[in-house]
Amino acid sequence: MKTPKIFIACDVNNVKKIKKIIKETSNLKLKFGYKFGLEFLNSKNGRKFISTLRNKITFGDYKLADIPNTCASSIKAVKDLKFNYITIHINSGKEALVGAKKVSGSTKLVGVTTLTSLNNRSLREIGYDKNLKKIVLHQAKLAAETKLDAIVCSPHETKIVRKVFKKEIITPGIRLIKDNKQDQKRVMTPKKAFQNGATSLVMGRSLIKGNIKKNIQRLIKELK
Repeated sequence: MKTPKIFIACDVNNVKKIKKIIKETSNLKLKFGYKFGLEFLNSKNGRKFISTLRNKITFGDYKLADIPNTCASSIKAVKDLKFNYITIHINSGKEALVGAKKVSGSTKLVGVTTLTSLNNRSLREIGYDKNLKKIVLHQAKLAAETKLDAIVCSPHETKIVRKVFKKEIITPGIRLIKDNKQDQKRVMTPKKAFQNGATSLVMGRSLIKGNIKKNIQRLIKELK
C-alpha cells in the first residue's frame, strides 16, 4: 500500500464518529490514511477499535517524549496494533531516537520537530534562545542522522527541512482557504504546502467538522 497524500486527524474519542470519518473519506481521487492522537488512543475503546482495522494506513500519533528505554518499550507495547507510522519527539534526544528506531520494525518512525502551535514567542517563553527555523533545521539534521523514516514539520519549514532530510515530510497545520486557524500558529493551505515540498499532509478539523463529503470536495477543488 502506497503512502497516502492526506492523513485524516481523527482527534475525537467517539468510535461511531471515527467509523463515519473512515466511511466518508473513501474517495478514489485522493489517498487517505488515519492519524489517531492521544485523545482517541487513551479513550476506553480506542485501542480495541484500532486493533480491528484492516487495509487502512494507520498513524499512531503518540508523540513519544521520554527516556530512551521508555520510548523503546512504548513502541514494543503497541506492536500488536501494527501501526504504519508512530511519532516520537526529536527533542527526546539521539539515544532515544536510535533506540526507538531499532525496535520499530516495519512501522515508520516519524520525528516530530517543533509543534505548529508554537512560534518564536512561545519558544522564548519555554527557554529557547534560537530562532524557530534554526531549531527545526537542527532537529531535521538529527532525524537524518538517526535514520528516522519520516519527519513532521510545519509547512513553513518544509523547504529548509528538505535540504537535510530526504525522506517523507509530513505537514500538519493545514487549513482549507478561509478556515479558522484555531490553536495553530503556523498554518498553510493544502496546495501551497505540497508546492513547498510536503509529501503528505495532516488535516483534521477542516475536513471532519461539519459535512465531511463537502469538505473533501472543497479539498479536491483547492488542490487543482
